[in-house]
Amino acid sequence: MTAVKEMSGDCDFGLIGLAVMGENLALNVESRGYKVAVFNRTTSKVDDLIAGRAKGKNFVGCHSLPEFVAAVQRPRKLMMLVQAGPAVDALIEQLIPLCDPGDILIDGGNTHYMDTERRTKTVEDAGLLFCGSGVSGGEEGALKGPSLMPGGSPAAWPEIKPMFQAIAAKVGPNDDIPCCEWVGPRGAGHYVKMVHNGIEYGDMQLICEAYQLLHEVGGLSHEELYDVFAEWNRGELQSYLIEITRDIFSVKDDLGDGYLVDKILDVAGAKGTGKWMSQLALDLGVPSTLVTTAVFARGLSAQKEARVRASKILAGPKPSDNAELRAVCQKLVGDREAFVEAVRQALYASKIVSYAQGFVQLQAASAEHQWDLDYGQNALLWRGGCIIRAQFLDRIKEAFDETPNLENLLIYPYFRKALETAQPAWRSVLATAAVMGVPVPAFSVALNYYDGYRLARLPANLLQAQRDYFGAHTYKRTDREGTFHSEWLDLRKQPS
Repeated sequence: MTAVKEMSGDCDFGLIGLAVMGENLALNVESRGYKVAVFNRTTSKVDDLIAGRAKGKNFVGCHSLPEFVAAVQRPRKLMMLVQAGPAVDALIEQLIPLCDPGDILIDGGNTHYMDTERRTKTVEDAGLLFCGSGVSGGEEGALKGPSLMPGGSPAAWPEIKPMFQAIAAKVGPNDDIPCCEWVGPRGAGHYVKMVHNGIEYGDMQLICEAYQLLHEVGGLSHEELYDVFAEWNRGELQSYLIEITRDIFSVKDDLGDGYLVDKILDVAGAKGTGKWMSQLALDLGVPSTLVTTAVFARGLSAQKEARVRASKILAGPKPSDNAELRAVCQKLVGDREAFVEAVRQALYASKIVSYAQGFVQLQAASAEHQWDLDYGQNALLWRGGCIIRAQFLDRIKEAFDETPNLENLLIYPYFRKALETAQPAWRSVLATAAVMGVPVPAFSVALNYYDGYRLARLPANLLQAQRDYFGAHTYKRTDREGTFHSEWLDLRKQPS
């Protein structure tokens, strides 16, 4: 054992990576009564923190990894908040020789769950423990209380639980229920965080479509949009994303006239977690269509120059097209209050579908990887601190608490009734958007999923016939057991 490993400091926690999230999380941990060691590859960031926001607080700044590891008491809790990917592997490789058996390495980045599956084994094989934890809530959440989704080595949880639950967001009547609980083994925590981010993609796209309908079709001003979203945030749509959208509509351009949101280029960025969820849904064979549509919507937004050129060439609906249907739609739009309510109901129904798809994917992944996820508990993790925190997550927890093996949230009585109530408005909004030429891909795919899921029979029978015709892929019958293949060319009707 080296001299460094024989040393053990008195810090309760160590954090590597002092970008905004790391710095804020370190300050959060210290504010709960813990002594914190910090390290950053660029050591000037350590000095700036110790001389600035951490001045006079219970921090130890370190300029090397051996110094950092030695500053933390055993079993060490060492958290990495660095860029996901090779940087995490490099840090783990450097930390393992410096640590003692039972020390815990924690990855709090937006890591692909398969990397966490692999790293858990690597770290455990070295005699240490590993935790891959989703951290949601942005820089404000990191400082004041994030949603934490830890997974990895089960033996790590009793050691990190008091600290993690102390720094997490709190919910409940007395604000005493932490939005942090053990998710499951190996990569389960990062998978749940990925699904959180995928649902976030869907939520944001749905809100953007509601905005476009209200602003461009309904003619609502920014002041009216602010009032509408403020009202929505007091009801069943209450959520962090509705709240910040309300605020955005009130912000005037500080560099010119008008509102700031109107001056922002309509090209959306993405960091990859939504794409991961979509790709993994395809691997599992589950239709997570909301996140996939939201990812593609961002991709289409990125084709800005092509869209500008196409806007001068491609035609949309004309006043004479579908005159009867257009009159019905214009009647709805003409009653502004009714139109706003119809859009609200369409948004709420689509949001329910988005979350339902997310939990279906979690169920499939849990079965595939034997994680034994607690879906009600997962919903509670997202109730506070995170980006998708919303009032109706309480209903999701209630649904899974009542029926742990619930096949789909859509069939739970509360959500089933909500969707039945919203259907007329939901369909009228989609019809209006189609007639007016306004794209609402997420609203549309949500309704398509609902309609597809509620039908006992889909046209996949024809699809299987086509596959058997051209590729002898076989099919099953509704009236007898077994697998069949037909010689379609021999059986077909001959031209007369």
